[in-house]
Amino acid sequence: MNATENYSIRVEPTQNSRLSQVDFDNLKFGKILSDHMLVADYDDGEWKDVSIVPYGDISISPSMSALHYGQAIFEGVKAYKFADGTVSIFRPDRNWERFNKSAARLQMPEVPEGIFMDGLSKLLDIDRDWVPAKEGSSLYIRPFMFGTEAALGVHPSKSYKFIIITGPVGAYYSKPISLKVETYYTRAAEGGVGFSKNAGNYALSLYPTQLANDEGYDQIMWTDAADHKYIEEAGTANLIFRIGDTIITPHGDTILHGVTRRTIMELADKWGFKTEQRKVSVQELIEGIKAGTVTEAFAAGTAATITHISRIGFEGQDYNLPPVEGREFSNKVLHYLNELRYGKVADPFGWNYLVK
Repeated sequence: MNATENYSIRVEPTQNSRLSQVDFDNLKFGKILSDHMLVADYDDGEWKDVSIVPYGDISISPSMSALHYGQAIFEGVKAYKFADGTVSIFRPDRNWERFNKSAARLQMPEVPEGIFMDGLSKLLDIDRDWVPAKEGSSLYIRPFMFGTEAALGVHPSKSYKFIIITGPVGAYYSKPISLKVETYYTRAAEGGVGFSKNAGNYALSLYPTQLANDEGYDQIMWTDAADHKYIEEAGTANLIFRIGDTIITPHGDTILHGVTRRTIMELADKWGFKTEQRKVSVQELIEGIKAGTVTEAFAAGTAATITHISRIGFEGQDYNLPPVEGREFSNKVLHYLNELRYGKVADPFGWNYLVK
């Protein structure tokens, strides 16, 4: 990772705030964007022109490399407002760490801590009134970077743009979801880019997800590319199961190493649950549901937090999970994370990054 450096951040406040136009009781995910964004450019081997400016369109070249060769990565982070008005970002250091791992895999420059972390803090300080105070809502934060070199030819871009945009959001999923086990299409292969949060991983998911939607399922449960025998992740989140007395999550380089997933597994360890990060076969899951040993299944991610899975479809048959009300672990961890992120309980882990 980069050593911490101090970067001068130019601030251009908006002259036309849109805050008064927002209905904070009716927030649609990703549809409302805050007043400001952070923008930084990389050229000639260095980061420059770090600025916080009014949110708005940017100009690009039709030959911009990201449009043709896919050098584009992003992160998802959330900020919360405590009862006393304090703004807190949940574990952004882990997102910065993962962002730079994605950058390295796609042959892109790392973003220094002084831009990512300090810039994020300053951006949220300026737009702190955009952080919803209502429990169940939060400020979604989207850092992203893409190649900007205006030249054709397959090679790493020589220039890049890093941007952070934010917006108030409500719940990503409002109810438990159903998943279809995908046995034909593939999200990622060994040696590929499955562990990175790059735009291409999401683009290739759109068509098979639509096919699953047409069959009445909310999302896909991806399986391994080689044999489609092992579970990987859901369309937009990691997967976690309780099988017997063990909290289990699929693990490997084809799977995004989610910050929420990591947090949940760390809490499970702390609370004395047995945990495993390993391969989970479709057969093990289905047989466990039939036998009653799979008592909990949920998706975990920044946008979704914890979303219960109600039904899993495999080879034309549906398998129903136990009622949500009786799910001891996932309900406990969801309640605790809500209490922690809204500042209702002490933070013994240092996970809440307070905006000064």
